[in-house]
Amino acid sequence: MCSTRRNFIKGLSAAALLPVLPSFGANTGDGKQEKYHRLLTANIRVALDEDVEKGVGWPQRKDICLQIIKNKKPDIIALQEVLTVQAEDFRQYFKNFQLLGFDGPEMDEHTTGYHGIAKNPILFSRERYELLGAGTYWLSETPLVAGSKSWDTARARHANWVRLRERNTGKEFRVVNLHLDHVSENAKIRQLKMVVEESAQYQPGFPQLLAGDFNARRESEVFASIKTAAWKEAYETIHGEVEAGYTTHEFNGENYPKGASKGRIDFVWYRGKVKSVAAGIIRDSIKGKYPSDHYFLQTDLIIE
Repeated sequence: MCSTRRNFIKGLSAAALLPVLPSFGANTGDGKQEKYHRLLTANIRVALDEDVEKGVGWPQRKDICLQIIKNKKPDIIALQEVLTVQAEDFRQYFKNFQLLGFDGPEMDEHTTGYHGIAKNPILFSRERYELLGAGTYWLSETPLVAGSKSWDTARARHANWVRLRERNTGKEFRVVNLHLDHVSENAKIRQLKMVVEESAQYQPGFPQLLAGDFNARRESEVFASIKTAAWKEAYETIHGEVEAGYTTHEFNGENYPKGASKGRIDFVWYRGKVKSVAAGIIRDSIKGKYPSDHYFLQTDLIIE
């Protein structure tokens, strides 16, 4: 292990101490132990004033977004592009879930609009899981400095993680949620490599899930590090290594005019004693209105 990685992992340890789809098998709500863990990753788009003017602002689609996610009966929700008002809405709506990975410090000089640092919190069912640990680190050369940026990244980016134990079985696993840079290819490569290296401190068999918006298509060099480290992608495990189609659509859904030239940028990766048994892209809308400018991704996994 190189000294840089040793220092990085040491720093993270200190930070953790600080204040046609197959039938899915997730929770039924009857207290019955379920075989699968359903994870849903969702870029919900930040709450912007200009979107309100276009009729697709958070106040206009909040109920749609929350309802569509709830309808899928997830056990774990990995969110991206979340501002304070949106985090509070999720807390209120998913009362039996715990939300981690949002609260401060507020380190950006811009307090409103897209310049604010939209975060990627993780929600999980309190009934099904016990929280064992959690943390945040920044995807930069100074991971413990909130809001830090490196490699010409357009915005500060970070990763959130939780370590959970299923109450009924005692099985433990880890979930990491991220949102890579949207401009710099070098930043995306370095950011994901950093997450892969941090995750490597766990034993190879320890179950880990990595979800988020990677702002890169499957054939991109961005994914070289995660493939080399023997991670598998949940959707591709089920459907094969083929382009699944676009997951960003600018609120147009199936009528997205740029769709033919786009591809999927939202992924769920896994490592260790985990098996993907079902996965699909959520293209739901309600009365012609979409919950976000992204389609969401859903997968069922077995922790072996």
